[in-house]
Amino acid sequence: MPPISLRAAAAVTVSLVAFAARPGLAQKGAGTDDIDRRVAAVMPKVIEWRRDIHQHPELSGEEVRTGKLVADQLRAMGIEVREHVSRTGVVGVLRGAKPGPVVALRADMDALPVTEEVDLPFKSTVRTRYNGQDVGVMHACGHDAHTSMLLGAASVLAGMRDQLAGTVVFLFQPAEEGGFGIGAGHERNGAGGMIDGGALDNPKVDAVFGIHVWPDEPGALSYKPGGAMAAADGLTITVHGRQTHGAQPWRGVDPIVVASEIVGALQSITARQTDITAAPAVVTVATIHGGVRGNIIPDSVVMTGTIRTFDAAMRKDVHMRIKRTAEMIAQASGATATVEIGVGSDVVYNDPALTRRMAATIRRATTATVRDNAVWMPSEDFSLYQQKVPGVFYFLGVNKAGVKAEDAAANHSTKFFVNEDALPTGVKTYATLAIDYLKGAAK
Repeated sequence: MPPISLRAAAAVTVSLVAFAARPGLAQKGAGTDDIDRRVAAVMPKVIEWRRDIHQHPELSGEEVRTGKLVADQLRAMGIEVREHVSRTGVVGVLRGAKPGPVVALRADMDALPVTEEVDLPFKSTVRTRYNGQDVGVMHACGHDAHTSMLLGAASVLAGMRDQLAGTVVFLFQPAEEGGFGIGAGHERNGAGGMIDGGALDNPKVDAVFGIHVWPDEPGALSYKPGGAMAAADGLTITVHGRQTHGAQPWRGVDPIVVASEIVGALQSITARQTDITAAPAVVTVATIHGGVRGNIIPDSVVMTGTIRTFDAAMRKDVHMRIKRTAEMIAQASGATATVEIGVGSDVVYNDPALTRRMAATIRRATTATVRDNAVWMPSEDFSLYQQKVPGVFYFLGVNKAGVKAEDAAANHSTKFFVNEDALPTGVKTYATLAIDYLKGAAK
């Protein structure tokens, strides 16, 4: 990783001093002044970790280097470490000086097959093969920020071990974006693999918190009780026709024309057949592959996409309508359609009682905006933890100062940008949520 320049180091130092001294932070709470000083002290390391991880991104299920960095840093803090949970995941356990409940904090570590276009001295230049294509690899969803912020919170909490009445479990999760599939021992992806590996069981976790960076005012925090992020299911439709010469389409069955009719008709499911006043839903076809030459009508076309829903009954109904629509349109044209729906993440559901309890903690962590979030159609496998224990998942704004949310590059973009001035807020929320939960101090 390129060294941080003197100018950059000075800027970071000024930012951290300003963070620690901001009015409004020293409010009544769990040792707020002490936490602010500890957060400010660890931030140079957080920036260093973040830039290192950003420059060396790893795809889902391949987070070997990142996992080792995390494990080494946790051990250096005196935290118990379990490696290779869900293959590349890491679990850290910090036992406080006093008995009490167990709270988990989660960060994801994987990157995306995206070629970075942000001009940074620590820009990713990593390339790999993905789905048969040569692609760049980039932390285009901010998981480098999540990992480094949680390491920073681990450092803060390790320094306060004598004050902790309970245990903090640090979940550094691989493959949130999907990855290695079913492996030996029926291991699942991401959060599922962590759960299968006992990440919530030894010790038994009572509550879990997670954070995600996104385009918003730097340092802004937002959350929503109840359903917050959509359930996500994978969609594959294979249209089988009959191959023929492109100049004689009547001698075959054109799966490309059939596929195009299916794509259009699928949009009517959410636009005309689903009561979206009850809950939002999205059906997207994102890829279409078929044919090898301009004068050959191919035998088949394969389409893939995603289905997003917020209601269990609606989810089942939309699945049925997709299958019916594709199969009947294909049949009407003399083709056939095979529909495969891979059930993925469930709705991220923030436990209402826990969300209310921790609302004051979240508000204390920033002087920027704190708002109720609208439902968000992207999904998160954090939902799997929430099926086991109460949990809250919230969002941290990381735009450049003065950049509006609608003007910033979205997560998964080649131009996605993380403003490091927002990271102290993330470190502080992680740490204070754990402390206040263990103390039972949040109201």
